[in-house]
Amino acid sequence: MPKIVNQKYSSDGEIQAFCEDLLLSVSQMKARNFSAKVVATPIIATRKKTGLTQEKFAEMLGVSKKTLSAWEQGVRKPSGAARTLLKIADKHPKIIKEVASL
Repeated sequence: MPKIVNQKYSSDGEIQAFCEDLLLSVSQMKARNFSAKVVATPIIATRKKTGLTQEKFAEMLGVSKKTLSAWEQGVRKPSGAARTLLKIADKHPKIIKEVASL
């Protein structure tokens, strides 16, 4: 694996490790030797119960698709009101689908 040298960051081990991981990922993709780990989070499962797309589900919740995606990936957590709506959506997906189609 070639070593990335950047004068500004060459002493930062974390950036060096990131660059090496990135190069490894690219070489694995080129070799088609990679595995994608898809984790179904509870938010994804709830959305799928409703049968709505990310766009429609996000619109129904009053958030952007980007925010919903961050929740689904576990990058961010929904606020109190959104958590409540998600609980309702999980228990009553048909009602949520009806509301989204209004």
